[in-house]
Amino acid sequence: MAAASGASSSGGKAAKGSSRSPGTKKVRSGVVGDATDGTMSKLPKTRLKPQELEEFRDMLLGKRRELIGDMTNLQGDALGTGNSSDNGGGSSMPIHLAELGTDTWEQEFTLGLIEKERTVLREIDEALERIDNQTYGICVMTGKPISKTRLRAKPWAKYCIEYARQRELGLA
Repeated sequence: MAAASGASSSGGKAAKGSSRSPGTKKVRSGVVGDATDGTMSKLPKTRLKPQELEEFRDMLLGKRRELIGDMTNLQGDALGTGNSSDNGGGSSMPIHLAELGTDTWEQEFTLGLIEKERTVLREIDEALERIDNQTYGICVMTGKPISKTRLRAKPWAKYCIEYARQRELGLA
């Protein structure tokens, strides 16, 4: 995994002066800092105990299962493959032009929800990877510990609360 700690965004070619082999990917969960300015450093190991890591893994996996179920239902609704008993099992085409507008808005809204859930799903997968890498609970930008309270509220959190606040204010 050490060879995969850096990356090239130039289609698989190693960066100039880099010892990485072509095709290696950047593993964000093992480094601190910003990839664009080259100030990346190794994340410290987690301070959480093995049983705490397992507790968070279970929380993440449960939320992941929940999101996948929600996304499946939402996709069925957005694509019109859901329950058509509302209109007697016939065509789902609206009869009135105003209904068409409402249906289109609802479909776009549902697709937006699905995209947000996909984003959280990716963050959960990254958090599970950080558990595997023993860097879970460490802010990926500052290298500082993330409080257990924050992790219990948002187990996929990758930033400590101080850095997250700076990001919200546009200071980071």
